[in-house]
Amino acid sequence: MSKIQIVTDSTCDLPASYFHDYAIRVVPINIQFGGESFQEGLSLDQTTFYKKVDELGIIPQTSQPSVGQFIEVYREYARQGYDTILSLHVTGKLSGTMNSASVAALQVADEIRVIPFDSLAGSAALGFMCVEAAELARAGKSPEDILARLEQTRPHTRIFLSLATLKYAQMSGRVSNLQGFIASLLNVKPIISLRDGLLEPSGRVRSRQAALAQLLELARDAAGGERIKFAVIHGQARDEAEKLLAQGKTMLNCVDAFVDDVAISLAVHFGPGVMGTVVYPAA
Repeated sequence: MSKIQIVTDSTCDLPASYFHDYAIRVVPINIQFGGESFQEGLSLDQTTFYKKVDELGIIPQTSQPSVGQFIEVYREYARQGYDTILSLHVTGKLSGTMNSASVAALQVADEIRVIPFDSLAGSAALGFMCVEAAELARAGKSPEDILARLEQTRPHTRIFLSLATLKYAQMSGRVSNLQGFIASLLNVKPIISLRDGLLEPSGRVRSRQAALAQLLELARDAAGGERIKFAVIHGQARDEAEKLLAQGKTMLNCVDAFVDDVAISLAVHFGPGVMGTVVYPAA
């Protein structure tokens, strides 16, 4: 039986207990405030991030982990006797993280087998993939079986977002395909969805409450009555997120559900107050 380790990047949103219980290793995204560079989750936490944005009046840049960062992690597991690493990452259509992981995998190919996998998502959708991969590995499934399952769930995994502020998205080069849509909005709350690895407009509503209701409706449509794993992600809006989760659990056939703060590397583009629903097909 293969000894398999799951590796991901810090766009992966999961409660801390999940990372611990499933031994999921996180390689941090790099966050740059001017000349200062931080590693997400290690030298920069949520509170400090929002405080620095307010104090400095600038939105930081993000960059993928370096090839060297990935090599260091991969070699660590090679030394521990693992024979396979499944390296699951944020959509390669919006980040260079998958590319760094792929280059690193080739450079350690004579030491350990590393299989990079593009989630075509991020946040809690990537989180649910990592958890399922870890569960299947513990159940003795082969890397090929695990990848087949992830490829099966990937097209049916959905993220829906509502932004409370448009400032971050307007300044972010990563969501440039939404610029026209965002610029046309005045006192309107945009709804954005992630489909096939890209962000796209999915509607607009007049109020925050209408936006939150729409997030639940979109989640219900995506679930289609099937058993799902469900998450609500947020930026500095936990009370609202907890209420949304409770509503979602009454509407949806959830086998697992949680609330989590959206990763700093995603909050950079979406801003405080962002709220999202995430639907992942259950086995």
